[in-house]
This record gives sequence, C-alpha cells and structure tokens, in this order.
Amino acid sequence: MAKKPVPSLRMQAELRKLGEDIAIARKKRRFTQQRLAEGAGVNVATIRRLESGDGGVSLGVLAMVMLTLGEHNRLANLLDVAKDDIGLTLDVNALPKRVRPKRSRPRRPEDTASDRTEAPSSPDKESF
Repeated sequence: MAKKPVPSLRMQAELRKLGEDIAIARKKRRFTQQRLAEGAGVNVATIRRLESGDGGVSLGVLAMVMLTLGEHNRLANLLDVAKDDIGLTLDVNALPKRVRPKRSRPRRPEDTASDRTEAPSSPDKESF
C-alpha cells in the first residue's frame, strides 16, 4: 500500500515525532509491536507505519493505540475548547465594542385594546 503524502513538511515532522513518541511509550511499558497491535486490534505492519509517522494511518487506529497504552484521555483533550488559546482569543476579539441596554417598545394600541375586551358569549352555550 502506498504511503499517503502529507502536503505540509511541518506536519510530516510532527507525525514523525508522534510516531517516535508512541514507540518510546510502547517500549517504556515493555510492549512489543505485536502486543500493541493485538491490543489495538490491528496488524503489526500498521503499528510500524504509525511509529514511522505515516499520515495514512487512521485516527481510529491512533485512538486504539492510545487506549492500549493507557493514554486515552490525552486524545480526548487534544483540542479541548477550554484550552484553545487561539479560539479563545478569536472569541474575545468578536465581542461587541459596546453593549447598549435594550429599549422597551411601546405597546401598540391594537394590542392593548384586544387585551381588555372579552369575546362575547354565544347564546347557544350555557354558562355555569
């Protein structure tokens, strides 16, 4: 299977580093590639591709590897909105310059007249 190219050189470097970090984490836990592959439900070739920084490995495989390594919470917090500095800055910049109090609208005369008048009772209905 051909490697899917990642268009950005920076992202290629980031994926290589992620792969190296996964390999180090696996070794620290004394897992073989075979053991990690079994835990993640993939074959050893996929683990080798992930550890080499192949951008074609699915996010699902990464999630299962993280779970097998005991680091599933890191993936869930990868782009946590509370820690998204750029997103928070953009939110602050989008705030209005001024906040004005809402003006109360005067009621229209036809609204006030209909509120005060009751519908006439029909002669067919008995009142109790």
